[in-house]
Amino acid sequence: MTSPTPANARISIIGAGPGGLTCARILQRHGIPVTVYDRDPEGSSRDQGGSLDLHEDDGQLALREAGLLEEFFALARFEGQEMRQMDPAGSVHAHHVPDAGDKDSPEIDRGQLRDLLLGSLAAGTVQWGRTLETVSGPADGPRTLTFTDGTTVDADLVIGADGAFSRVRTAVSPATPLYTGVSFLEAWFDDMEIAHPELSELVGKGSAHAADGERGLFAQRNSGGHMRVYIMRRVPMDWLAAKGLRPDDTEGIRAHLLGEYAAWSPQTLRMITDNDGAYIDRPILALPVPHTWEHSPSATLLGDAAHLMPPLGVGVNLAMLDASELALALVRSATIDDAVRDYERTMLPRSIETAQMLEGAAESLLAVPGPGEGRPGPAQP
Repeated sequence: MTSPTPANARISIIGAGPGGLTCARILQRHGIPVTVYDRDPEGSSRDQGGSLDLHEDDGQLALREAGLLEEFFALARFEGQEMRQMDPAGSVHAHHVPDAGDKDSPEIDRGQLRDLLLGSLAAGTVQWGRTLETVSGPADGPRTLTFTDGTTVDADLVIGADGAFSRVRTAVSPATPLYTGVSFLEAWFDDMEIAHPELSELVGKGSAHAADGERGLFAQRNSGGHMRVYIMRRVPMDWLAAKGLRPDDTEGIRAHLLGEYAAWSPQTLRMITDNDGAYIDRPILALPVPHTWEHSPSATLLGDAAHLMPPLGVGVNLAMLDASELALALVRSATIDDAVRDYERTMLPRSIETAQMLEGAAESLLAVPGPGEGRPGPAQP
């Protein structure tokens, strides 16, 4: 089959996360039609997660190509760049306070970023409630997308922006995510200044991280007076069941955690005991390194679908950079095949290099830093 021109191609993006929406926005800015399919019933049907720091040389670059950088700055929390490195007693050993006007990596809630991108798209671009089941058809296209509701769509290019357990990935690669050995429990805190003033003072306006070599805590301020804490431990992936605990057994999980963190101070233990609501179990997964695939002119991947890594501040930024570069390759190329080749020629070596640097780095979140050493904590997983 002759590869079509991007302007005349049927382009389908699977996944309405930051990567998929950024790609769609840039394509539409250049007059290239695209449809996004997402399994959520609607854009506001679930919590989108915690806070993200968007970097000048990737996430912000992508927003500039999307024509949304100034809108991002209007929403971003520049004070969220503050970072405290503490010990288990709650003593601060390193403290980064951003300079006035520092735009290196301001924070934004994931839901706010998604709303910004969604609001920039033409009406009807995203089709909600469409869960992809399979991708079939020849490598040179067209591909047939089959959804769980029994409907099908033909596409000249399918872009997998569907995260860790990507269905599109199976069309180009047999790789599946592997457990890193480190797991997070997510805890939520509301109305910080009134309900949790001690924690508010401890964490500050941005993030705070503490670790003892076996376990850690990472607190992250969100907008609207909210905060999330990630309770980080080296445990088997099935640790809840192995301990006879259920995910909804909040009191049982809390009692177990207090045993594990018994040597930590009452001040830091508020991050475990004072949360509003249940814990959320989030085992940390990563794709094998290196992850690559044989070129297909009708399917490609971006973000976690292509290079799932430990949550150390690069995931969303790389996804948005991937999205920008893929969209621009489609804008400037004569055919879909040429665009995918051009994009993968840059993306794959970059993602392999980054994944190699971060391989096993989930363990670093539990390590005790040296004297005066500050280290950024995890991004929202």
